[in-house]
Amino acid sequence: MSSGASGSARTRYAILGCGSVGHAVAEELTERGKDVLILDRDESRVEALRDQDLNARVQDIAEPDVVDELADRDIVLILASDVEANKAAVSAVRETGGDHYLVARASDPVSEDELRERGADVVINPSTVIADSALQSLETGELEYMARQLAEIIEEGGDRMAILTHDNPEPDSIASATALQAIAEAFGVDADIIYSGDVGHQENRAFVNLLGIDLLARSEAPPLAEYATVAAVDLAKAAAEDLDLDASVDIYLDHLEAEVPFDARFVDVRTNVSSTSTILTKYLQEFDQSPSEAVATALLYGIRAETLDFKRDTTPADLTAAAYLHPFANHDTLEQVESPSMSPETLDVLAEAIQNREVQGSHLFSTAGFIRDREALAQAAQHLLNLEGITTTAVLGIADDRIYLAARSKDIRLNIGNVLDEAFSEMGDAAGHSTQGSLEIPLGIFTGIEASGENRDTLLHLTEEAVRRKLFDALGVEGGSGDGSNGS
Repeated sequence: MSSGASGSARTRYAILGCGSVGHAVAEELTERGKDVLILDRDESRVEALRDQDLNARVQDIAEPDVVDELADRDIVLILASDVEANKAAVSAVRETGGDHYLVARASDPVSEDELRERGADVVINPSTVIADSALQSLETGELEYMARQLAEIIEEGGDRMAILTHDNPEPDSIASATALQAIAEAFGVDADIIYSGDVGHQENRAFVNLLGIDLLARSEAPPLAEYATVAAVDLAKAAAEDLDLDASVDIYLDHLEAEVPFDARFVDVRTNVSSTSTILTKYLQEFDQSPSEAVATALLYGIRAETLDFKRDTTPADLTAAAYLHPFANHDTLEQVESPSMSPETLDVLAEAIQNREVQGSHLFSTAGFIRDREALAQAAQHLLNLEGITTTAVLGIADDRIYLAARSKDIRLNIGNVLDEAFSEMGDAAGHSTQGSLEIPLGIFTGIEASGENRDTLLHLTEEAVRRKLFDALGVEGGSGDGSNGS
């Protein structure tokens, strides 16, 4: 490369081979005011380029002396349709010690590898570029089409909508519902966000309270049949019959495939993203709706929570959605949501889990006993995952004649959600994914006895023993005898 090149100097380009691709690149660079030299062996083509006021010279790029023409060039784009000539040009530059930045055109995967081996910095396959562009255009068109469909259903459905979240809703489900509510309101439709169960986890309660999100318990909401439109978000783990629906679902949005597909008028399930919040962000953009501070903060937190702050299964779409939301969000509120105070109940559960822990290798199992707040089990499982040498945790508790188990894992070889499903699906409800899982089992499954003040300790011991044995067997570690250490 010319010694005259420096950080403040104007970058100089050379295009070797000026067919349709090279010509298009040359015109674009010239329009941007770049210094472009074109080399091509076709004299008539060179003459035509000169007639367009382009700097062009006759040169066979397959010949070694092509290097002499590049002495004052910084970036060289080798774009001939003749791939063998492109290979020769790359080799000529590198064999003479040229440190130019080389962009070379290939025709297939084999020539891509060969050009890289010869020293090309970037290799372009026009077929791949065209395919990628076509797919991107298709994706854009599909979103536009689906947005029109969604808008029609919202507008034509009437002036009142119900938006269902999954039971005991988490940030992604709540945020997605909040965004859909905002979209509906922009079309003049009032929407209620309806949930079953509890908003139990402290972070989730802080999330709802700090952002002023209005949620309506299913028990307090009107029958779904009274709503003109019913939407459901983030319900992949629930089948329609499990939701006790008294009306058909019109709109269904999720980032996971449902175990039993929803029969809705409008379905948008995108397994190529990691959160439903990402999908709703794309719809806000498609509808050209700038999110309010509360909606943007909710969606950004939903994406971060579902991807473990971009450390789990994060896709480019999740990142671009988060980047779009970032300037609209209240980051002080996000910090408060992510650092809520710990309730006395959660502290008690964590203390019990620490005291009763049993460790087998890198796996930890513990019991929190009889509990009032089952969400505290998930927090205890997450905290115990921070212990040195621990990659998987499971914390058990009993409440309302049911066994609850929360599990967490950072072992990349393990899908803890699948482990729970395979071990316990025939006796209870197991759900989760690679890094977290939950389990709910009727208490009598293991013991055959009812809970009472007289047999509580016996009941807890029998339940703990049975669940621990079955879980450790599923994990493939020894632990059935209860002789593991407590990790102290």
